[in-house]
Amino acid sequence: MPRASTVTELGQRALYRRAIEAAIWGMPIVNYDLMYQAAKRLNAGYNQIVYWSRLPNWKNQTLTPNPDAIYILPIYNTKDGPVVLEIPPAGDEGSITGSIADCWQTAIEDIGPSGADKGSGGKYLILPPDYKDKIPDGYLPMPSSTYQGYVLARSILRSGSDADIAKAVAYGKRVNLYPFSHVANPPATKYVDVVDHVFDSCIAYDLRFYQSLARMVEYEPWLLRDKVMIDFLKTIGIEKGKPFNPDPTTQEILKGAIQEAHEWMEAKYENVFSPFNQGAQWALPASPEVVDGLQTNFANPDHYPIDGRGITYSYAFFSAKHLGAGQFYLMTIKDNKDQAFDGGQIYRLTVPPNAPVKQYWSATVYDRATHAMIRNMPRASRSSQNPDLKKNADGSVDVYFGSIAPAGKESNWVPTDPKGKFEVLFRLYGPEKALFDKTWKLPDIEDAEAELAVKAA
Repeated sequence: MPRASTVTELGQRALYRRAIEAAIWGMPIVNYDLMYQAAKRLNAGYNQIVYWSRLPNWKNQTLTPNPDAIYILPIYNTKDGPVVLEIPPAGDEGSITGSIADCWQTAIEDIGPSGADKGSGGKYLILPPDYKDKIPDGYLPMPSSTYQGYVLARSILRSGSDADIAKAVAYGKRVNLYPFSHVANPPATKYVDVVDHVFDSCIAYDLRFYQSLARMVEYEPWLLRDKVMIDFLKTIGIEKGKPFNPDPTTQEILKGAIQEAHEWMEAKYENVFSPFNQGAQWALPASPEVVDGLQTNFANPDHYPIDGRGITYSYAFFSAKHLGAGQFYLMTIKDNKDQAFDGGQIYRLTVPPNAPVKQYWSATVYDRATHAMIRNMPRASRSSQNPDLKKNADGSVDVYFGSIAPAGKESNWVPTDPKGKFEVLFRLYGPEKALFDKTWKLPDIEDAEAELAVKAA
């Protein structure tokens, strides 16, 4: 028989359990809010654009960001009406790859050559929930389930030269964002450069998580699919129209719950990936159910992968409407011997020749503990666009990961922290058929310690 419990004990146990479920369910919207709060700390606001005027370094402490493209990050809010997002035409001046997402990080539509404008540029009209007015001609309507959201736009480099980086920045700043109510005389878009500041939106596994969740629940409408959470959140003190002000006992319970939620997601994280090629470590960094849900706004009434979605947004942000059109991702946390990557060792990835990309490939290292770029490192990646990247005679490229650069391999080396573990994300921009029909395969990363020791001898 279950042990006798007081009413107080039962209530606290229910609060603890529901706080864990709330954390998993609310992960994507808290993930978004932390990005907005980071922008706000750096004097950026709604309907403005955060950008990086150089390639991002470790100071971009978002989750698994791309350090090989110029980031343009419009943050929109349609509470006062629709918002216009202008994307310039792709061509000799540049190209945008990206997507519009609501604050649940569900993709609304892609932009640029792989998006709705097909590279011709266009005016995307982001609409508030349940918008009924007629859409004027010349606009691409983007109905959103939420008021807030963002656009992740990458201004793609032609090469990694200083001139081409500057050109990508100039092209990216042709993206405009303004209220539709001002369409007759659009105001100049405010751009806020954050490249020299720490832009930290890593998940806070403490009371701040629930404070962020309460803020978003208060601001945003309830989605029909989520109404079951109304009472769950009420149990932990989050309720529309009421301040979130937990007493000291509740605060301690919430702190324990968010820690357990974190531990659960970390444990599940290691098994969330489905190998892209049978028997290999590289995998799409989200389950097929989550990818389908994000692309369809969870339209399937028989599936709602909250667990998988929560795990995904504990280590990443962004979703594409048409994954594989503009970009594709492969991730690994283990080497070819099924061992977790150790920052104190040296590893080698051999990228085969003729990588199936129209634009570029890159391999980026992230801190296994935070899923952000490792702090205080000179760089986080190597890319096919790096001018100093050395190729082998057959056109393949050896990329090395480790705390010390192998002799003679400095230009192909990505530094790691010897005191921590890491993970690697391989990006393919403009992916081509050979990737998907698997006639081109990315081999697993190998421990290179023995090989380099033999060469040194």
